[in-house]
Amino acid sequence: MTKILLAEDDPNFGIVLRDYLELHDYEVTLCVDGCKGLTAFRKGTYDLCILDVMMPEKDGFTLARDIKKLNPNVPLIFLTAKTLKEDMLEGFKIGADDYITKPFDSEVLLCKIKAILNRKAGAGTAKPEQSEFMIGQYIFQPKLRLLTRKEQEQKLSPKEADLLRMLCQHLNDVLPREEALHQIWHEDSYFTARSMDVYIAKLRKFLKEDSTVEIINIHGQGYRLCVHNGAQL
Repeated sequence: MTKILLAEDDPNFGIVLRDYLELHDYEVTLCVDGCKGLTAFRKGTYDLCILDVMMPEKDGFTLARDIKKLNPNVPLIFLTAKTLKEDMLEGFKIGADDYITKPFDSEVLLCKIKAILNRKAGAGTAKPEQSEFMIGQYIFQPKLRLLTRKEQEQKLSPKEADLLRMLCQHLNDVLPREEALHQIWHEDSYFTARSMDVYIAKLRKFLKEDSTVEIINIHGQGYRLCVHNGAQL
C-alpha cells in the first residue's frame, strides 16, 4: 500500500483529508506540526509527502528542506491558503512536485497524487539498479555483496554492501552522512554514526590493495569514494 505523510496543523481538515485518502487505498500518517512530521519521516518510509506550509513548531518549507536532506527523491505536494507567487516559487525551488492552494477539490488532489506517483514509478523503471561497479582494480556486485580483485573475493555483510553501493553511486562526490544513516540504519544518532565509522574503516581495509582508491572523510558532511586514476563506474 502506498504510504503518505500528511503534515497539517488544522486537526479537523487533516482528519477529513486523511480519511478521504485512506478511502482510496492510501496509508496515511497524519502529523499536526512540522516537528512531528520530521520525526515520523525519520521513523518510516513514505512514497509521498503532503505538507501544509503554515504550521507551528516547524513550517512546511523548513520541513520539506529537512525531508529532502534525508531523501532527495521523495515527491512533495504543498498545501497552503497563501496564493503569493513568491511562496509558490519558494516551494518549487525546494523541490515541490505540486503546489495546491486551499480550498481545493479533493478529486483534483487525488489525480495529482496518482500522476506524481506514476511519474516516479516510470522513472524507477527507466533506470534499473546498477548490477556492477568498477572501483579501480575492484569489481563490486551489490546484489551478490561481492567485492573482487583479480582472483581474490571478499563477501560483504548487508550493511557493508549497502554503504559501498551508496559510495559508488556518489563516486568522486560526497555521500552525505545523514543520507546514508537514514537509508541504511534508519536513524541519525551518535551511536549509529559511530557504527557507520566502523563500517567505513572495514571498507577501507577491503580496498587497501589498490592505492588509487580511497575513502575520504569530509568533515561535517560525509564521505567521498575517490578513484585517482580516473576509472569510471
